[in-house]
Amino acid sequence: MESHRDCTRVQDAYSLRCMPQVHGSAREAIGFARGVLERELGAVSDNPLIFPEDGAVLSGGNFHGEVLGLALDTLALGLAQLAGISERRIDRLVNPLTNEGLPPFLARGGGVNSGYMIAQYTAAALVAELKTLAHPAGVDSIPTSGLQEDYNAMAAGAALKARRAVALARQVVAIELLLAAQALDLRAPLVPGRGSRAARDAVRRTIAPLGDDRFLKTDLDAALALAEDGSVVAAVEAALGPLE
Repeated sequence: MESHRDCTRVQDAYSLRCMPQVHGSAREAIGFARGVLERELGAVSDNPLIFPEDGAVLSGGNFHGEVLGLALDTLALGLAQLAGISERRIDRLVNPLTNEGLPPFLARGGGVNSGYMIAQYTAAALVAELKTLAHPAGVDSIPTSGLQEDYNAMAAGAALKARRAVALARQVVAIELLLAAQALDLRAPLVPGRGSRAARDAVRRTIAPLGDDRFLKTDLDAALALAEDGSVVAAVEAALGPLE
């Protein structure tokens, strides 16, 4: 391959070489959480359970949110892993020690422009918060009701953490999407593969390449919208076929 003609590296770093393993593990965590939530939406969680046909009134524990809390804690953990490896690739794009000859911070005018330096700062801060959110809420059970409720699920806390984790992870992935598009532009005249090219072109239909420094929030918000609305995935699937 032309892009690897003068490459002397035997192996890529884990953040590149082990993407299928880490991303796949995160996907398993997301799938587990989705499956639990879908089942629980159709479950009976009343206490007591009342059966009018025969007048039976049965006390039980279906209200206990352990399964939800565990699923949502797992979701937060999986998202922290996904965002963490994404941030490592972001750093490899901007870091002149690892970006294989790209301009430092992907800036077209180094020394005058800071490029995407602050975008990597942002990703690092988001991942740092995600790591705190990955701590399981369920292990911090606190007894209530005079020890009658002596082992609580803490699932509400897990849900709040998971909602925040989803938002933060999306932002990290959006930053990687934005910086990867810039890196591909800077690699010209090398031509990326069909899928990568389709993703880059989807970004460029909304966000112009970065030349001189500009206020990045507008670009970051636009990249986040692309990460959320599915248009990048749709563009890649149009080029390659279904990804599922």
